[in-house]
Amino acid sequence: MKIVEIAGHAGVAITNEEAELMLQFDDETPTVPRSELSDRQVVIANHLVNKSLLKRIKENGRTIYKK
Repeated sequence: MKIVEIAGHAGVAITNEEAELMLQFDDETPTVPRSELSDRQVVIANHLVNKSLLKRIKENGRTIYKK
């Protein structure tokens, strides 16, 4: 378990799997298309969307995740 702070708000607990996926989102690649994620990573990304750590956006008929 790890604690992630959201822009000055209280910390949010995330699992090690969620933390590993968050590492894919950095300054060079702030967005990741759903097509580049495995089925398990999509489930984890959706958990992070529910925790307000990622955004899920429909763009040009495809789904992308943005930090």
